[in-house]
Amino acid sequence: MRKKLTIGLFGFGCVGSGLYEILNRSGLFNASIKTIVVKNKDKKRPIPQEHFHFDKEVILNDPEINLVVELIDDADAAYEIVTRAIRSGKHVVSANKKMIAHHLTELIDLKNQYKVSFLYEASVCGSIPVIRNLEEYYNNDTLSSVQGICNGTTNYILTIGQRRKSFDEILTDAQRLGFAETDPTLDIDGFDAKFKLQILIAHAFGVITLPEDILNIGIRNIKIQDIQYAREKGLKLKLIASSEKIGDKVIGYVAPEFVKENSFAYDVNYEFNAVTIEAAFSDRQVFKGKGAGSFPTASAVLSDISALQYDYGYEYRKKETTQLKYQKEFYSRIFISSTNPDKLNLIDFEQVEETFSSKDYAYKIGTVDFSKLSHQLYRDHPELFIAFFPEGEHLFRLAEKRDGEKCNKKNLHSR
Repeated sequence: MRKKLTIGLFGFGCVGSGLYEILNRSGLFNASIKTIVVKNKDKKRPIPQEHFHFDKEVILNDPEINLVVELIDDADAAYEIVTRAIRSGKHVVSANKKMIAHHLTELIDLKNQYKVSFLYEASVCGSIPVIRNLEEYYNNDTLSSVQGICNGTTNYILTIGQRRKSFDEILTDAQRLGFAETDPTLDIDGFDAKFKLQILIAHAFGVITLPEDILNIGIRNIKIQDIQYAREKGLKLKLIASSEKIGDKVIGYVAPEFVKENSFAYDVNYEFNAVTIEAAFSDRQVFKGKGAGSFPTASAVLSDISALQYDYGYEYRKKETTQLKYQKEFYSRIFISSTNPDKLNLIDFEQVEETFSSKDYAYKIGTVDFSKLSHQLYRDHPELFIAFFPEGEHLFRLAEKRDGEKCNKKNLHSR
């Protein structure tokens, strides 16, 4: 039997207004929004002002509200709202991937303690139903990898970049069209995709990570010459969030990758997202859809509301049973370019395969120790562009032998 849900909604921006419209239009759910709390009293909104409140206590202290839907863009404020709502015995639906990525272990423990559900399908790739599929359908013993284009802003920029426009030109256009924020740091530096990858790793492999565990290299430093190199090789550049299981280890990173024509990512363009899941028996499956926008993201929130009508909650069975460990130590094949050839020496290559140098552009291809790459290196040196080569071309370094012993190298799996 369906449970009646009385909703307290935090936020009435793009997603919140979309949810309000869909929920009122569909009439298919035993759920209604009782109270809406927003921050800005002066902002014009599509429904009358009397629908809005400005004090979070109006929702958090209302015993009739049994579901809090949090759709604000402030991760710290979202954390306070979510934790207080859970402690009040209210179910919570959230789309705040940054807040979840920073506090997932605590939030899981808290929702277990207070015996409520905490759902967040909308936090990863908008309308793509990937979290619940990972949670319910795939066993972590059979999963080998989860990869995705998880950020629509960067995918739009890289798609338009095929037209030989500069990064700055495209970013300005994306901001004008609403695809990029005024401060695009979270998107173009790969933070947004990293937070989403952390959530995917948790539900795919049962491994909880912290943001500092996962390397994120963005597309801020990309040059027209880099795109031209990809085109000449029959490749495209995409920002990929990647995780793979090798034995009892899991690796993960966010970085630009050169993708081949047969890659799931090759024809995923503009603001679209895609996630590919590879498992032993189901082989490779691809989920594709709009990763942002009012109705696509609201539809994911609505799916969580629908599930809560039947008391659904994530069980985190993989987290409770996994023997997997997160691993930062492996080798990978990369491409590094610069407008200053001397800058290529900032990265110590284990093996160099190819070099090129001209007056205003140079690149180097080879194998590097992944642990020597850093987000700060790419941020501190805007001349540098770093990209990984096609999927699976990594070498895994087993970390069991320490104390001065030479580490073994093994091929990751080849595709």
